[in-house]
Amino acid sequence: MNDPVKGLRAARVAETEQRILQAARTLFVRGGYHATTLTAVADHAKVGHRTVYVRFGTKAALLRHVVDVAVAGDTTDRTVAERDWYQAALTGRTLADRIEALVDGTTGLMERAADLFDVVLQAQATEPELAEAFQAGRTATRELLHQFVRNARTDGLLTETTDPAWQEETVALAGQAETYLLLRRTTGWTHEQYRAWLHRTLTQVLTAPPG
Repeated sequence: MNDPVKGLRAARVAETEQRILQAARTLFVRGGYHATTLTAVADHAKVGHRTVYVRFGTKAALLRHVVDVAVAGDTTDRTVAERDWYQAALTGRTLADRIEALVDGTTGLMERAADLFDVVLQAQATEPELAEAFQAGRTATRELLHQFVRNARTDGLLTETTDPAWQEETVALAGQAETYLLLRRTTGWTHEQYRAWLHRTLTQVLTAPPG
């Protein structure tokens, strides 16, 4: 039988963690990495200072956790590769279906996490842990987008091309967080404008005539 006391305790722990993560997100985005302290996060979340230190240890670890939750969209232990939207991008019936799924998923991820990516980029010069984590994210994104293109090619959804590597790298570049941040900074585009650009770019790259 389930222990109701343990269940209640677990629920309280989860609720406290959620408050801490939301407070951290707010303060990191508002004030930047260096101006945000664990003490300030605790005060904003209305929890004890020790609670934040015990749960996360360092400010860099807290920011990593906040970013991970934003990228995933929730606190479950499923990677991006296991998310429904990415699986739909690998297995959709048509190329248009797959592009739509990938664009929807990528745009949603950027909407949730882009401001936090900016904070990480600001902090990485003094926080090797964050620099390493962001590089790992770049690598993982590149691999996921390469797989998206390769699956479409294997399933006969792409026209023949003399340069498949160009397709893979162009799609990978279009989907990187830094591409989104640069576009936002230089154009002032909204999420919807980015979504339209990404959809058009992927469609043109993946349906380009041989050459």
